[in-house]
Amino acid sequence: MNRATGARRGLHAALHVAFVLMSILYLIPLLWMISTSLKLTGRELSYPPELIPDPIAWENYRIAFEMVPLALYYRNSVFISVVATALGVLTASLAGYGFAHLRFDGRDKLFALCLTSLMLPGIVTLIPEFLLFKEIGWVNTFLPLIVPWSLGGSAFAVFLFRQYALTVPVELDEAARVDGAGAFRIWWSIVLPLAKPVLATMAILGFTHHWNDFMRPLVYLTGPTVRTIAIGLRGFRAENTLAWNYLMVASLVMLAPILVLFFLAQKQFVRGIVMTGLKG
Repeated sequence: MNRATGARRGLHAALHVAFVLMSILYLIPLLWMISTSLKLTGRELSYPPELIPDPIAWENYRIAFEMVPLALYYRNSVFISVVATALGVLTASLAGYGFAHLRFDGRDKLFALCLTSLMLPGIVTLIPEFLLFKEIGWVNTFLPLIVPWSLGGSAFAVFLFRQYALTVPVELDEAARVDGAGAFRIWWSIVLPLAKPVLATMAILGFTHHWNDFMRPLVYLTGPTVRTIAIGLRGFRAENTLAWNYLMVASLVMLAPILVLFFLAQKQFVRGIVMTGLKG
């Protein structure tokens, strides 16, 4: 083994050690959340801090679900996130395919206009949207959190799918058109089956956004039976106190789907990010 090879191996080993240490550092908040969720009330902020609670209060999980209707809020969040994500992914992929493979007047200008919406903060349009949805009677329903995402998803999702669709050979479209397929059939039968990595990326990003969204559910969902779990976390705060152990229980319950989704689809997620940058 020459000196250059030994130096490379030493560098790789040092990088792996550094990455492991960084991973442990990022895991500390999660471990502390789990530890706090198992502590007795009043001992969450005890000094010196204890990572392993003594005793372990497993009943905190039962009490947390009794204090706040977490199961109901969880079901609401799952419904909103799944439906809005599915509709957003489908419509954004359809729009992205159109911008990439169809030819029509003003296509590039319309796509540029779509991208400019990324520079507009969502909080700016919140009041006009609320007035509109209030006028048509959608306040205190799930519709304001779902319907807008069924009209093309997000501009970033459209951009992401367009970048991937540009890597799909145009010859596939031409061959399908010779066989009598239209644009919609080509998108559904040819492009979507090839786009699993980027679709997984769009689904993960979309689901994470809807699941963690706090501002819009807070504005639109005013009734106690339609709240999401992100809003439900406020239920553990009293006038002058905060039940940290029960709040950590609810936070873990809220975090679990995101962790499971990412670990199940992380390979597709990475592939989707890489593949969308192959052609511009």
